[in-house]
Amino acid sequence: MKKTVILGALTVAGLSATAAAAGTLDDVKTRGKLNCGVSTGLVGFAAPDANGEWKGFDVAVCRAVAAAVLGDPTAVEFIPTTTKTRFTALASGELDMLARNTTWTFSRDVDLKFTFVGVNYYDGQGFMVPKSLGVSSAKELDGATVCIQTGTTTELNLADFFRANNISYEPVPIETNAEGQQQYLAGACDTYTTDASGLASTRATFETPGDHVLLPEIISKEPLGPLVRHGDDEWADVVRWTMNALMTAEELDVTSANVTEMAANTGNPEVARLLGTEGTLGEMLGLDADWAMRAIAAGGNYGEVFAKNIGEETPIGLARGLNGQWTDGGLIYSPPFR
Repeated sequence: MKKTVILGALTVAGLSATAAAAGTLDDVKTRGKLNCGVSTGLVGFAAPDANGEWKGFDVAVCRAVAAAVLGDPTAVEFIPTTTKTRFTALASGELDMLARNTTWTFSRDVDLKFTFVGVNYYDGQGFMVPKSLGVSSAKELDGATVCIQTGTTTELNLADFFRANNISYEPVPIETNAEGQQQYLAGACDTYTTDASGLASTRATFETPGDHVLLPEIISKEPLGPLVRHGDDEWADVVRWTMNALMTAEELDVTSANVTEMAANTGNPEVARLLGTEGTLGEMLGLDADWAMRAIAAGGNYGEVFAKNIGEETPIGLARGLNGQWTDGGLIYSPPFR
C-alpha cells in the first residue's frame, strides 16, 4: 500500500511539472477561456442552478479570474471534480486552477507539487446527525456509522478524534457530496462528517432542514483556497492577486456598484493602485490596468460574494466568523497593493 501511495504521488507531481512548463497565463489568453475545477455540486459554493448555470462562492472566484484575464466573467468552463479526480485533473493540465473546498496541507503543497494561492475560507470539520438520534455531542457517537468522503483530510481527522476520545466508529465511504447526502438521508450512516460549511450547505437542501443538527465540535483546521500547479509562478500570481483584490476591495469599501466611480474619483492611493488609475500593478502581472476593476465588477468584493452565496441571509446561513475582515476581528487579510 505504501509503495502504491508513493508512486501515485510521484505520478501527480510529474504531471504537474510537465503541465506547468507550458505557462498557463498564455494558454488561457490564447484559448480565450478559463478551465476551472469545481466540486460536483455543493450548493452555495459551486453548483449548477435550474438553468444549468454554475453559481456559488467558489464559482465567483473563477469568474473573477476570467474577468481579470479575459475581460469576460462568463468565459469559464466549469469542470466538476471529485475528491479523487481533482488533483490528477489539475496536475495533467486539464484544469487551469482548482477552486473547490480544498484544504491547504503540507503534503498537498510539498509532495503533490501544488501551490495554494491563499485562503479564502477558514473552516473546520464537523458532524451532522438527525435530531431524532438524540445526540448533542460528537463524543456520544461511540459505535456510530459515519459517512465520509474518501481522499480527503476528513478521514485522518475522524480517526484521530475517535481515537483520542477512546470511542469507535464504522466508516461508510462515499465519493461525492451528493452520494453522502443520499446515504445519510437513507439511514446508511448515523452521522455525516465533512467541513462545517459543507454540512450547512447540504442541510439547506433537505426538505426539512430543522430535523438535522450540526454538533458543536469542530475537530480540525481546514483552510480552504484555490490552487494551481507548482512552477507556474506567473499564473499563480494572477490567481493570488485576483483573490486578494476581492478581499482588499471589501476593506476599502469598493463594491461592484461603485467600482467605476471609485476609480474616477478616489483620493485613496491604495484604491487608485488597486483599480489601476495609478501605478503599473497590472503590467507587472502581464495584464492591463483595469484587471482588478473587472474582477470586482464581476461578482462583487469578498463580502458581497460571501453574503450573496453563503451568508446569513441565504439558505446556507453562515456567519462571517473567522471569515470576517481583519479589521472586524476575522482572518481575512490581504497583503497591500503597493
